[in-house]
Amino acid sequence: MYEEISISMEQASDAKVLIISVAAKLAGMHPQTLRQYDRLGLVQPGRAGGGGRRYSERDVALLREVQKLSQEEGVNLAGIKRIIGLEQLVGELQERIAELESQLDGAYQRIAQLESIGAYPGRDLVRRQPPSTALVVWRPRRPGDK
Repeated sequence: MYEEISISMEQASDAKVLIISVAAKLAGMHPQTLRQYDRLGLVQPGRAGGGGRRYSERDVALLREVQKLSQEEGVNLAGIKRIIGLEQLVGELQERIAELESQLDGAYQRIAQLESIGAYPGRDLVRRQPPSTALVVWRPRRPGDK
């Protein structure tokens, strides 16, 4: 009837086109279970014109992960919700880090260009030596110290 499809979260499409029965079948669960996960906020379906739920391939991949965590790992639904939220946060932070690294690389390239044309003679705009590893020990003054 339905062939087994293996989709990773990265490959999955975000298009909300699958009706609840098809999404549940592809995720290996009963449609009522999928509705419960929807109510708990584990997945956010789109809505069709008549109000019917529509799910994406990414939702199906997420539902499979929920099933794995629940059935194979024994994680409760509150834990699964927390894990999914943290994984999404990690993904967003990784994207932000990549964006900032790209901006930093661009800034270093611009500085190197300015140095190569002599825009700032006698000044080294990019630190060429590693930062110091010196340790400074702070001791508060005691009454009677000079």
